[in-house]
Amino acid sequence: MAEGAPSLQVRVGDLVLRNPVMSASGCFGYGTEYADLVDLNELGAVVVKATTLHPREGNRPPRIAETTAGMLNAIGLQNEGVHHFIEKKLPALGEFDCPVIVNIAAKDPNEYQEIARILDDAEGVSAIEINVSCPNVSGGLDCGVDPKLTAHVVESVCKATRLPAICKLTPNVTDVRVIARAAEEAGATAVSLINTVLALAIDVETRRPKISNVMGGLSGPAIKPIAVRMVYQVAQTVKIPVLGIGGICTAEDAVEFLLAGATAVQVGTAGFVQHTAMLDIIDGIREYLVRHEVADVNELIGGMIQ
Repeated sequence: MAEGAPSLQVRVGDLVLRNPVMSASGCFGYGTEYADLVDLNELGAVVVKATTLHPREGNRPPRIAETTAGMLNAIGLQNEGVHHFIEKKLPALGEFDCPVIVNIAAKDPNEYQEIARILDDAEGVSAIEINVSCPNVSGGLDCGVDPKLTAHVVESVCKATRLPAICKLTPNVTDVRVIARAAEEAGATAVSLINTVLALAIDVETRRPKISNVMGGLSGPAIKPIAVRMVYQVAQTVKIPVLGIGGICTAEDAVEFLLAGATAVQVGTAGFVQHTAMLDIIDGIREYLVRHEVADVNELIGGMIQ
């Protein structure tokens, strides 16, 4: 390995990240809530919680339940809408030297396009993550299970913005590769996966679901092997960057995703257990590279030996 510290820099299209570790949407708020605990300047990027065109109250509580090796949630995309985000949340993020990726959700392609158009005019947004895969919103957001609908949404967003467009894929499909290929052909800069796995938990004493929405999204260590498998399959299928998500708690977990073909990773549920999880993972990746005499983290991407 060349002298000096190994390089952690990666690229997602034209977006340059100082390292491959970013927050996962919905698990880190708008980032600024954690600024006293986590140095946002050290992160590869901050992915903010899902933003919709108009305010949403979300689902009624209870909306979160702990499960074996994971967490079940059905928040329902509670947020104040894209205009409130731009006016009240985005300026504070501008104080940090960290790319801001805005996760967007909508009820139809036209609404996705409108949100993308609004964000395209906003200063401080580095990329858009298109959420076509939220499993806990009744009556919508199921376009991620249909390649044609996914392509339509991605095309609509790409027509409205010059920003990199990352399509977030659902695991709740028969073959995720078909959806990934459709997103790529429609113009996506990258794909991120996986979103949460549709799941159900029941309180056996009350015989009622543990969350009011009945079903919700499962995240945490329980889904990691599923996520690694899907990242590997998609990375073998598309030529655009793949961002890995799902149960990442340690640097070893992150490296596993990189070896499977991910260019970068997003960390979610782990941050609820240990608020420094992302920083610890960044440090751990650096230590891994030094230990294995790897000069550049990009050398790990897709490096699984068969």
